[in-house]
Amino acid sequence: MMAALKGGLVRGGIAASFAAAALTGCGQPAAQRHEAADASADEVRPAKTGYVNVAGARFYYQVFGRLDAGKTPLLVLHGSFMSSEAMAPIIKAFAPSRPIIAFDARGHGRTGNLPGPFTYDQMAADAAGVLDALKVPTADVLGYSMGGVTAIVMAVRYPAKVGKQVVLSGVSERAGWYPEVLGGMAQMTPEAFAGGPLEAAYRRLSPTPDAFPKLVAEIRGQEAGGYDQPDAAVRSISAKTMIFIGDADGVRLDHALKLFLLRGGGDRKAAAQGFLPNAPRARLAVLPATSHLGMMAQGHLISELATPFLDDAKPVTAPGFMN
Repeated sequence: MMAALKGGLVRGGIAASFAAAALTGCGQPAAQRHEAADASADEVRPAKTGYVNVAGARFYYQVFGRLDAGKTPLLVLHGSFMSSEAMAPIIKAFAPSRPIIAFDARGHGRTGNLPGPFTYDQMAADAAGVLDALKVPTADVLGYSMGGVTAIVMAVRYPAKVGKQVVLSGVSERAGWYPEVLGGMAQMTPEAFAGGPLEAAYRRLSPTPDAFPKLVAEIRGQEAGGYDQPDAAVRSISAKTMIFIGDADGVRLDHALKLFLLRGGGDRKAAAQGFLPNAPRARLAVLPATSHLGMMAQGHLISELATPFLDDAKPVTAPGFMN
């Protein structure tokens, strides 16, 4: 299994944002695998699952908690080759504090292959359509990798739908990836995943189990295409933004900083006075010793850092420095 994963990583690059669930157990000692199996017993379970129709296409979705609970729901967008099911480490961490909506993007999971364009613009339209179908006027949006790009495009194209956005290892422009990552994306082939956990997970979930080669081609085409968001458009997004990146991520550190500044981060007045009197418009978290795939193992840390952001909590001030 690890040989297959290694081949996929070398030839496919991190465009294959491997599902944490698909990786569980690979290379772990038996005792650790047993502990992981025991831990699954307390996994959060969806309150509702099903399909919604969006512009003639059916999308599989899950709802955790109650959408009528009076708190803004969190829309969770998964990465390439993943599914809403694979976002369990993130969902489990946030579910105690807010209702969550997750759905399988076109070509992925239980949604399966769909007609129409496979682009980030279309994925943003799909996400907005899922919210409409569930009668949710506005949601906070958390996206990982492909889902992070979709979250940014969604905030640009459908600002009324996005309350706040949490971007995990995502970019606002293609050049935000390291060149080596872009090279890996361009070389992805179905053979790179043959016999591996991603292909197996796809076949297990998909209503179109033989369409995996088509999904690989569509993702390769999507990543090769133009999805850059103009700086002015990113700067004008009304939603507050929190950006997460690993210090060993496939996303360039300078791009994460640029995105942070475009979203209103780097307040010099606050920096000069030494404290933040109000919740800032943008936050940036660089997680140490964290790769692109490793981000999916940081669910509890991400929740700990992002929950105050989503709740608009006022930043704490160290005792003894202010009256």
